[in-house]
Amino acid sequence: MFVYEKRLEYPIKIANTDPRLAAIIISQYGGPDGELGASLRYLSQRYSMPYPELKGLLTDIGTEELGHLEMVGTIVHQLTRNLTEEQQREAGFAPYFVDHTAGVYPQAASGTPWSAGSIAVTGDPMADLVEDLAAEQKARLTYDNILRLSDDPDVNDVIRFLREREIVHFQRFGEAIELLRRRLDEKNVYYMLNKPAGVISASEDPRQKTVIDLIDGQHRQDLYPVGRLDKDTEGLLLITNDGELTHRLLSPKKHVDKEYY
Repeated sequence: MFVYEKRLEYPIKIANTDPRLAAIIISQYGGPDGELGASLRYLSQRYSMPYPELKGLLTDIGTEELGHLEMVGTIVHQLTRNLTEEQQREAGFAPYFVDHTAGVYPQAASGTPWSAGSIAVTGDPMADLVEDLAAEQKARLTYDNILRLSDDPDVNDVIRFLREREIVHFQRFGEAIELLRRRLDEKNVYYMLNKPAGVISASEDPRQKTVIDLIDGQHRQDLYPVGRLDKDTEGLLLITNDGELTHRLLSPKKHVDKEYY
């Protein structure tokens, strides 16, 4: 569940109208390396990410990218909200104006509408995280190019903030790849647990006893149940730290049959 806080991540107050600049910055709204694609890429990749820490990272960054999408949309809106008739015709803004007036539409600076074809969700943890590293660098480059073309201090202040966040995300994804490598190299453990009634199928819970609480040993912090049984259900449950096996068993693409009694 998302909780919406009614303020921008960074304040935006642009004094001057500039449709030329808006037509460039729109690329970070709906372009191939923009914030819309970034948010959907990360929030979609998290479902097949095998480790809770990596799922959490993708959720955190994907959610922040939604905030950045709102910021870019606000910049475009403030740059075009008080257009004169002359400004509607100038600087190549007329084609956009014909289709969208002063609305904020997800497209690249070239005029190409946003497409899911610009993002990658492979289901492979390493492939996805490497893709994310490249995506953050491409977004950083786009913001660099905007700064090269913009002479508006109000705009540049916000663009620099967004650029800095791309660098932070790049660093976080680099750390995630190192974590993934360590997890893939570590010894996997497997428990076949006869889950009793009254225990929930989760790694941790602040209020209720989980199946992990039933296991003693040094690997407890890395373990998680493969699938789930209802709290009051008894039955066999696999518990492991093997993310690859978990993905093979749970991914809809793998077509692993499951029987419930």
